[in-house]
Amino acid sequence: MSALSLRGLSKAFGGNAVLSSVSLDAEPGEFIALVGPSGCGKSTLLRILAGLDHADAGEILVGGKDMSNVAAADRNIAMVFQSYALYPHLTASQNIAVPLAMKRLSRAQRLPLIGSLLPGQREIRAGIAQDVREMAALLKIDHLLDRKPGQMSGGQRQRVALARAMVRHPSIFLMDEPLSNLDANLRVHARGEIVELHRRAGVPTLYVTHDQAEALSMADRVAVMIGGRLLQFAAPEAIYNDPAHIEVARFVGQPRINILPAVADAGRVDFEGLRLALLDKVTNGPVSLGIRPEFVKLSADGRSGLAGRVERLEFLGSEVIAHCRLETTGDAVVAKLSPHEAKGLAAGMSTGVLLPPEQAMVFGPDGKRLRATAAATARQEPAYV
Repeated sequence: MSALSLRGLSKAFGGNAVLSSVSLDAEPGEFIALVGPSGCGKSTLLRILAGLDHADAGEILVGGKDMSNVAAADRNIAMVFQSYALYPHLTASQNIAVPLAMKRLSRAQRLPLIGSLLPGQREIRAGIAQDVREMAALLKIDHLLDRKPGQMSGGQRQRVALARAMVRHPSIFLMDEPLSNLDANLRVHARGEIVELHRRAGVPTLYVTHDQAEALSMADRVAVMIGGRLLQFAAPEAIYNDPAHIEVARFVGQPRINILPAVADAGRVDFEGLRLALLDKVTNGPVSLGIRPEFVKLSADGRSGLAGRVERLEFLGSEVIAHCRLETTGDAVVAKLSPHEAKGLAAGMSTGVLLPPEQAMVFGPDGKRLRATAAATARQEPAYV
């Protein structure tokens, strides 16, 4: 039995579909990244799981129990927001203690004056304080317990928000872009910390981000959402190397994958001498060919490959991004090269562009991936104009 199962969740606002029949299963202790462009429905999905919004259709199962109509306070699901949502007038210790106080103390025991006079209140608060100190020590923020959010850095506030979520020992963790407010260097460091904390907690985590690097580097599996639909749910390696849909291929990868127009005819695909044999049936007509930039090679002497021209070069230290245009078709092609491979290239010069057929992907008119293999006759002769 899966720890968390979503079954056909759909949601619309004002007639606009935000989620369209989203289904996935999370195993115990699994880290799942929900990734996609802004407005694709990621945060809405998390809010529905947390009980802050309600789905128009579908169900949420936690440990096999239907939680679709259970109140947010009774779901035992913790959520870390993008803004961290810390109470500015409370110290870090008090912020972390909030969910424990709400769970363990009665309404009367929480009252400032009367509560302290009620039996058992002091013992409960002592237990809460002990749990807060232990969680703070685990996250190495025990020195911040007396500070208020305004006296902490972004990274420190993020840890306090994580501590507040973890201290209640929830059955599910939800994180809505918790690193988006951090600078680039701190964000990279925080990735490893969150993954390590997830492993210690051992509960399913759904992590929303629009940053593909976060999704691929942190998650056990990645769910790619585009336009409210879940287009692919697989391991990071499969999402990158074996995308099931052209929109997944376009979204994942930096620089973006090269997409070239091609034609399917009699079970074959041809693009300027690059030929592939289709293993799936498809109606003759236009298809799309995808090749990752790291597989594209350039020939400075122009003796091999398709005739092209270098439009500009981007030097990024360990790699060089070459933006080229094919002379015959006018299509833009991007190559990711090592500095050694880029030696001798310059903007405005002619070059040969090599597109390896064994690395090419074919997508049908509906965007879905088509199985294909490099044809025995695949070749790329020089094409000069």
